[in-house]
Amino acid sequence: MGSIRFDNVSMRFGTFNALEGINLEIGEKEFVAIVGPSGCGKTTCMRMVAGFEHPTGGTVSVNGARVVAPGPDRAVVFQQFALFPWKSVRENIDLGLRNKNLPKSEREDRIARALKLMNLESHADNFPHQLSGGMQQRVAIARAYVLDPSVLLMDEPFGALDAQTRVVMQEELVRISRVNPRTVLFITHAVEEAVYLADRVAIMTRRPGRIKEVLDIKSIREAEQWDKHSRIEDVMDIESFVHLRTQIWKSLREEKGSDAV
Repeated sequence: MGSIRFDNVSMRFGTFNALEGINLEIGEKEFVAIVGPSGCGKTTCMRMVAGFEHPTGGTVSVNGARVVAPGPDRAVVFQQFALFPWKSVRENIDLGLRNKNLPKSEREDRIARALKLMNLESHADNFPHQLSGGMQQRVAIARAYVLDPSVLLMDEPFGALDAQTRVVMQEELVRISRVNPRTVLFITHAVEEAVYLADRVAIMTRRPGRIKEVLDIKSIREAEQWDKHSRIEDVMDIESFVHLRTQIWKSLREEKGSDAV
């Protein structure tokens, strides 16, 4: 199981009102992206699901249980890779497993499967400085998947990558999501990325952040057979993709004001 639910969630930091009246439900193995103006509280939403922050009003629940702390059912992938430079790829992936006190044989089996999933088998004994930015983020994602979480939280995971590498990683995430699906909450500033990756896209207002609207991408993707195209640039030329991208941009522009999206 891997459901996420926000029930009338608000968040204040002192006198600063960050979020107000957030209601959103994410189903098992559903991929939902959140977009919105800078400072609207996108990352705060993710951090509450992770258990790093606690709402000042309402409840956040995972699998029907109120979130009160971080847990093994949730894994987080950040924009910065946060790899230990003195540890190999294999050792970095193994870190979380060591904390679970699993037998060595089971750890090795899980690591092997994570390496294969992320196409990292030939780099298992390399160190982070020997890898490109995209490869380092593959390691960070493998480190999350190896824990076998029901929920994957991704906060601008490709934001630090160059444009070409970012496209490759987006295509890789689509592949991974088909092979080994998880419930995903994905935070991004990139509208095209959200439309390409997500089953649904939630658009937030300016602060205090609220859910302005939620667009169903999956039904359009399936009806228009986006999956028959192997390259992201081909998908982006499809009329329905262009329409959704434009619709989201118009909605964000209404909220933008003087803020950057």
